[in-house]
Amino acid sequence: MSDTSAGLLQVGALIAALALCYRPLGAHMARALSSEHDLRVERLVYRLVGVDPRADQRWTVYAVSVLAFSLASVAGLYVLQRVQGGLPLSVGLTGVEPALAFNTAASFVTNTNWQAYSGETTMGHLTQMAGLAVQNFASAAVGIAVAVALVRGFTRSSTDRVGNLWVDLTRSVVRILLPLSVVAAVALILMGAVQNFSSGTDVTTLVGGHQTIPGGPVASQEAIKEIGTNGGGFYNTNSAHPFESPNPLSNFVENFLLLLVPVSFTRTFGILVGDRRQGYALLAAMGAIWASLVVAVTALEVNLKGSALQAAGAAMEGKETRFGEWASTLFAVSTTGTSAGAVDSFHSSFSGVGGGLLILNMGLGEVAPGGVGSGLYGMLILAILAVFVAGLMVGRTPEYLGKKITSREMKLVSLNVLTMPLVVLIGTAVAMSFASTRASMLSGGTPHGLSEVLYAFTSAGNNNGSAFAGLSANTTFYDTALGLAMLVGRFVPIVLVLALAGSLARQQSVPRTPGTLATHTPLFVGLLIGVTVIVAGLTFFPVLSLGPLAEGL
Repeated sequence: MSDTSAGLLQVGALIAALALCYRPLGAHMARALSSEHDLRVERLVYRLVGVDPRADQRWTVYAVSVLAFSLASVAGLYVLQRVQGGLPLSVGLTGVEPALAFNTAASFVTNTNWQAYSGETTMGHLTQMAGLAVQNFASAAVGIAVAVALVRGFTRSSTDRVGNLWVDLTRSVVRILLPLSVVAAVALILMGAVQNFSSGTDVTTLVGGHQTIPGGPVASQEAIKEIGTNGGGFYNTNSAHPFESPNPLSNFVENFLLLLVPVSFTRTFGILVGDRRQGYALLAAMGAIWASLVVAVTALEVNLKGSALQAAGAAMEGKETRFGEWASTLFAVSTTGTSAGAVDSFHSSFSGVGGGLLILNMGLGEVAPGGVGSGLYGMLILAILAVFVAGLMVGRTPEYLGKKITSREMKLVSLNVLTMPLVVLIGTAVAMSFASTRASMLSGGTPHGLSEVLYAFTSAGNNNGSAFAGLSANTTFYDTALGLAMLVGRFVPIVLVLALAGSLARQQSVPRTPGTLATHTPLFVGLLIGVTVIVAGLTFFPVLSLGPLAEGL
């Protein structure tokens, strides 16, 4: 079978697997997040933390709860890293130095999972399990909770309440993330992923040297890493490491897990708002962008000219040679479109334009299909913007899902759309202005060097976590600057989304009229795609032209 046929078969199988799970998982998540009944284990959690599960919160209280929970998580993970040398299962590793500990704490709490360190030589087993893996669950649950709060803004009327964060968090973990992760972890173990508490196995190499092969609780962390669109690897080479992804089947399964919850969440949205067509419309927009990028990036990487590349069959340097070019590009587009950050190849080795498209995929706002929860509320922000643009064209007050989009809502939407680009572009400009930070670039003052820095801040500001490689990011400047970019890029939009939810919930629902824009039609899907691409294109095209586009030309 040719590489093209195998690649097309893999893409088709991935889409078929997602389609098979779309209806049951989407419906299950809708039931889990809207049920009036609590499970016994959930009631125990509520009693332990002193929460009334029937209490509804104003958006301000909900936002403060998110910030307080996340601040406590950052502090707890920071302390755990600093003292890990004196804890059990440290496997001989000492405490993490302050700047890196801050960066890592901010990274995992914000669902970014950027890693400026080698996991197997920096983090002990207890830190990996009780710190990083726990935050994989918690940060993903926060994304789901915020998305559900925004949906309640559309479905509720004349109220200032948007739900209960603690109930949403608990149900997201207990009913959605944990069951999926258990099944996925067992599947990965059966495929050959490592799961033990070994401090390492000493082996003799082929040339007579000695090497320690580190083990650890890998499969359990790998499962939630993908399902929660987290992306942080147990090992430095992430999903390119055979202990994390042993074979082509595990690579396919991990790609599937990256997309599973964000894709299925569009059906959850359709069920919760009482119109499944609305969920299909968002899915169509997400899917069209994802598919377009898969085609474009794969074509660029497979068809590069040059005798060495033609002899290899494609641009294979830095790619996953076990699985082939198609698997590498498919995984790369999926991970940069889902805020996951997991990698099975090194994006710095992609062609200039191919790497630029991966940066653009993140620059779209992580909405194709986006992270767990965050992808949905990000696309809803763009849907409101698209409705507003359509309203300007016909001279009508825009409406979306029965709620009028007034100046207040548009101010919140505009601030949300502007936050991430400001974080990315300001961070990149500051980093490029210092000789000491430019010296951290493997490629120096070349367009590729600019791409390395731009990718880092785009990854941090969008809470993606993947890296372009070649950038020595474990410095005090980058640890601090990227950590701040992650925190601002995560929590400012969350507060704005919750403010939008509160504003919408206070409104009365307005009835549809013959002049109301239908937001489930192909016309609206096309408008939504156009707004998504144009907003990112106008924002990032100048800097992309100086970096990856200049390199490609």
